[in-house]
Amino acid sequence: MSARFTGRTVLVTGAGSGIGRAVAVAFAAEGASVVLSGRGAAPLEETRALIGAAGGDALVVTADVSRADDVRALVRRAAEHFGRLDVAVNNAGIFRGGAPLADLPAEDWQALLDINVTGVLHCLQAQIAHMRANGGGAIVNVSSNLGAHLRIPNVAGYLTSKAAVSALSRAAALDHIRDGVRINAVSPGASDTTMSLHPGESAADRTARMKEQSPLGRVSSTAEVAAAVLYLASPDAASVVGADLVVDGGAAA
Repeated sequence: MSARFTGRTVLVTGAGSGIGRAVAVAFAAEGASVVLSGRGAAPLEETRALIGAAGGDALVVTADVSRADDVRALVRRAAEHFGRLDVAVNNAGIFRGGAPLADLPAEDWQALLDINVTGVLHCLQAQIAHMRANGGGAIVNVSSNLGAHLRIPNVAGYLTSKAAVSALSRAAALDHIRDGVRINAVSPGASDTTMSLHPGESAADRTARMKEQSPLGRVSSTAEVAAAVLYLASPDAASVVGADLVVDGGAAA
């Protein structure tokens, strides 16, 4: 295992499960001190236990990304505890779907915007403010292949929110690269998380479905998505600015 992030502090939102947990564990395995954030403490503690069992160092800080004050306090706590903040991964997000646009509940639309879009904005603003005052850093936003890259029926609100994340990432990258803050996005497709399961579908059912639906013939593992995130955050990607790396087995090709 390489140690690309030894001596670095990495903040991961939505770190209590799925892609966020895989990303946090992968950074810790490469030497980073990791700040784990989410709305509930219990799942974050489970992630911290995984990191600790492997000899890593992690801090749990609960925060709601839809609240700007929470996010500013999160960034401040991360920097105070570990003495620096070098990398941030904005992974927190929700999925709402199952109805055509005309029948999309207003509360679902608002929740998607509040968490998936405004939440990323709050994170970017707090993280960039800290990084540009402290020597720079790298930020990776987790978007989706659904939105800017691919559309499917009955998820208009989610598509809109994730397309906004892709656009926001590129805009922020242009605005702040001269501040020493390098910003990119990763857009996963169906991965090995509960979010990719259809209602009432088992993992075995999903495996059979993906053999037919995906050019690759399977979902991506969370480790594969995490590898893309770590690449974009690493010195190996020093000249990669404003990229939106799709990791979806060819679904949006």
